[in-house]
Amino acid sequence: MPFRDQGSETRTLLGAQLVFNIGFYAVVPFLAGAMGTEYGLDATAVGLVLGARTFSQQGMFLLGGMLADRWGARRAVLTGCLVRIVGYATLAAASGFPLFLLGAVLTGAGGALFSPALESRLSLADQPAGTEAASRGRGRRRSVFVWLAITGEIGAVLGPVLGSALLGWGIDAALSLGIGVFAVVTVLLWWLLPAEPARRPPDRDEGVHAAVPAAAGGRWACARDRRFVVFCALAGTKMLAYQQLYFAVPVELSRRGLDGAWLGPLFLLASVLTLALQLPVSGAGRRLGPERALAVGFVLEAGAFTWMALTSVPPGAAAGSPAPLLGVVTLLILGHMLLTPTILSLIPSFVPAQGPAAGRGVYYGLAATCGGVTVLAGNAVLGQLLDLTDRHQWWPGTPWTPLVLLALLVAAALPAVLRGHRGTRPAGPSSAAVPSTGTR
Repeated sequence: MPFRDQGSETRTLLGAQLVFNIGFYAVVPFLAGAMGTEYGLDATAVGLVLGARTFSQQGMFLLGGMLADRWGARRAVLTGCLVRIVGYATLAAASGFPLFLLGAVLTGAGGALFSPALESRLSLADQPAGTEAASRGRGRRRSVFVWLAITGEIGAVLGPVLGSALLGWGIDAALSLGIGVFAVVTVLLWWLLPAEPARRPPDRDEGVHAAVPAAAGGRWACARDRRFVVFCALAGTKMLAYQQLYFAVPVELSRRGLDGAWLGPLFLLASVLTLALQLPVSGAGRRLGPERALAVGFVLEAGAFTWMALTSVPPGAAAGSPAPLLGVVTLLILGHMLLTPTILSLIPSFVPAQGPAAGRGVYYGLAATCGGVTVLAGNAVLGQLLDLTDRHQWWPGTPWTPLVLLALLVAAALPAVLRGHRGTRPAGPSSAAVPSTGTR
């Protein structure tokens, strides 16, 4: 369905996603550089702060969805905006590690409340009646989640541009812009987003009463499925790799003596690649099949870190060219576009066939939490390696070597896990419409 034909509430929600991403990307990509240069935090502290932000969002994603069901999507969306405002205000007041850590956690928690609530509300527009006719109609019209992906990426393009323009005034200027953006979103949503539709309670009465006992009894069945836990632990490496856009790339810019303003063009490249290639790359993944798509995706991630290691230079070197980082970003994004829809489409294959449909939420929640834990632990280790490399003057590519080995290990192990899992099905047509929504 064309954007202009979407209902007013849908356009409001998509606009909120656009502005929410602008506020996010105007600040977060520049945090690593600012904490190091303006506040003197070492690489370990910077890695912990960025990892904590991702962990707090991914780890609370399931809780955010549960609160959206309990409170209603409108209240959860508004609360998410307010929590992120508090998080940015805490970052603006920070002058040392403890407040930076607290601000990062609050920022992630705001996203964990906002995103699942917004997606659940949009799902009503995607199939408003829940009827068989509506289900048939979805194949003939573009899903509203395609527009969610597009508006999100537009925000990812505009945010870094605004953030880099404000970089000369310091990180506080970008944080002030973010606070203003989220304040405007909160006020507009308060006035424009209606209360929950009256049909939701009847739907709950009709559809959940019979499923609740089964759901409650098997709520943590995913944690007892050892193969699924291994799958999540390995797949979480994808999120660690993607997060290096915010950690490793700014560090390498600094090492090469390049201005932090280069982050804007690098993130622009990432967003342009996603907008232009997500659908064809997802189509290639479907043709490859899930096992080969996962293997190729992680090999691409390994290639990105190999190139970063081979082109890395010691800290304080004369200003070099950003060209190697263009290649790093391109390989990372290509791998990410191939891996994300494949992984998301495989998760339901682990849900027992006799279980309730609502039970899928906890499976996605566990996968997101494993990704958050991987980012937190991985960034902490990388920060330590960076400090040790600089202190002992090791080969400058040393910190990125473990990422190469880890990505290659997962490329070999994850397809083996799938081969041992009966009932795995290949990515469906809808997977291309679901780029990453949980890391922002």
